[in-house]
Amino acid sequence: MTAESATATATAPDRPVPLLVGAGITALEGAAMAGWGIYDLISGFVGSGTDFGRTEMGGIVLLLMGLLPLMAGRALLRGQKWGRSPAVLTNSICLPVAYYMWQSGGGMVAVGAAIGVVGLIGIVSLLNPRVTAVLYGDR
Repeated sequence: MTAESATATATAPDRPVPLLVGAGITALEGAAMAGWGIYDLISGFVGSGTDFGRTEMGGIVLLLMGLLPLMAGRALLRGQKWGRSPAVLTNSICLPVAYYMWQSGGGMVAVGAAIGVVGLIGIVSLLNPRVTAVLYGDR
């Protein structure tokens, strides 16, 4: 058992709400991305498209890209500080996605607004001073 895991288990009950919110949002984003990758992978094999291979490769890429936010959310719940950077990056990527969805118009405006709000909540909660104190200690 390392010193980092000993501190993670000792401070597990002392996780602030912003840390739980940020880790949960990040894990949800990772699960959504991995789920989309699995869907693309299966639809590529089942579908009758003439462009065989491109959909499968895109599904594999999305699946792998979804695993990092899932691992980052798990790391944050365990109190490991390395998980915050990929989590903030994942939530930051939501903002340009929301912008381009907003620009599309129609029903995508509401979806874009929701994605933007979720991304902002994730960023604000992960950069909260209480989260910094739990992950990096009081300096």
